[in-house]
Amino acid sequence: MPNKFVFSGHESFPCKTLWLKKGYDFVIQGKNFNNPDAVIDLGVGKNMVASIRYWLRVFGMCDGGRPTWLGDYLFNDVDGKDKYMEDLATLWLLHFNLVFLGEASLYNLFFCGLQRECSKFGREQVLTYVRLKSIEAGKQTLFNENTVRKDIGVLLQNYSLPRKPQSNEDFSSLLIDLDLVRQNLEGKGYFFNVDGKREVTKEVFLYALLMLKEQEGDNTISFDTIQDNVGLAFCMQDYETVAMLKNLTSEYSKYLSYSDMAGIKQVQFVAELDCKKVLDDYYNANI
Repeated sequence: MPNKFVFSGHESFPCKTLWLKKGYDFVIQGKNFNNPDAVIDLGVGKNMVASIRYWLRVFGMCDGGRPTWLGDYLFNDVDGKDKYMEDLATLWLLHFNLVFLGEASLYNLFFCGLQRECSKFGREQVLTYVRLKSIEAGKQTLFNENTVRKDIGVLLQNYSLPRKPQSNEDFSSLLIDLDLVRQNLEGKGYFFNVDGKREVTKEVFLYALLMLKEQEGDNTISFDTIQDNVGLAFCMQDYETVAMLKNLTSEYSKYLSYSDMAGIKQVQFVAELDCKKVLDDYYNANI
C-alpha cells in the first residue's frame, strides 16, 4: 500500500505519447514550467503544461526539476536508448515505474491491490476500494470522492481503448499498447487483461526485481513479495511469474537463483547487479 495518498496533479489529462520526451527536452534546456512562456515552448495549454510536469515526475523521469538517470538513459538526444518510445519494452519500463514508485497512488492500489481481489470491476468498485484503503491507512482525510473519481477516469484512459472514440486523440494515451485493461463488450465495466496482454520483456522484469530488492534491503526475496509487487504490476499470474524467475535464473545465474524448497519459493541474489547493465542487455541488442 502506498505511504502517501495523492490523486491529483494530472489536470484530468492522461499521458500522451510524446509528452515525456517533450517535457524532458524542456527541462534539459533549463526552462521552467511555471514560466508563462512554457505554454508557447511546449505548444500546449496551461493545464497541459502542469500535466506534463506531473507525468514526468510520477513516471520517474524527472525529480525536483532535474532529469533522473532513467530519464537521461531513455530520452537524451545524443545517446538515449528509445527517445520516441518506439519499443514496447520502454512502455513496460515506464508502466512499472508508475506503479512501483507510488507517486501517483492510484496505480499501485489498482494493479497491486484491487487486482488481487477481483478480475472484473467498474468505476464505482475502484472508488470504493480506494476509500476503504484510505481508511485502513488512516488517510481518510486525504480522500476526496470527486478527485479520486477523476483520477480513476484518467487511469482508464491511460490503459484502455475507448469503446466510442471521438477522435484519433482518444488513441494517443501512452500505455494503451500494453493492453492491460479492457472494457467489456457492453461498455459498462472493465477487466484486467491477464490472458491477452502483451508479454513483458524479461530484462524489464529483472529491472523491477532489482528495484524491489533495493526497497526491501535484502538479498533474499520471497515469491509472495515478488508477486505482490512485481508480478501483479505486470498483470502476471503466479505461474507466469515462476516461469519468468526460472528463465532469469538460467540467463543471469551469476547474479541470482530461484528456489522452491519444501514449498518455500524465493529468489536469492548472489552477486551485485546494476539496473543499467540489465537495461543495456536489452537495448543494446534490440535497438
